Amino acid sequence: MQLSNKQKQFLKGLAHPLKPVVLLGGNGLTEGVLAEIELALEHHELIKIKVPEEDREMRQAIYDAIVRETAGVQVQVIGKTLVLYRPAREPKMKLPK
Repeated sequence: MQLSNKQKQFLKGLAHPLKPVVLLGGNGLTEGVLAEIELALEHHELIKIKVPEEDREMRQAIYDAIVRETAGVQVQVIGKTLVLYRPAREPKMKLPK
């Protein structure tokens, strides 16, 4: 799924006041964490995920893995926080064209 710049800007605005729903722990990206991300995406559609990894390349690899495994769209990365979007089966959000 590809988002236009207008749609990304819209989602960034909606994501601004959100708090991270999923925090990766010392074990990194596990099956349990991916399951939590799936549940959060299905319920909220737009979520923030906090990845406390210090190594920038490792953090980017984790972001890529999350996007690949969840079939979501990376809206933006702010510091160590990933903003992820995936429409639910019955979408609650209406994206601009």
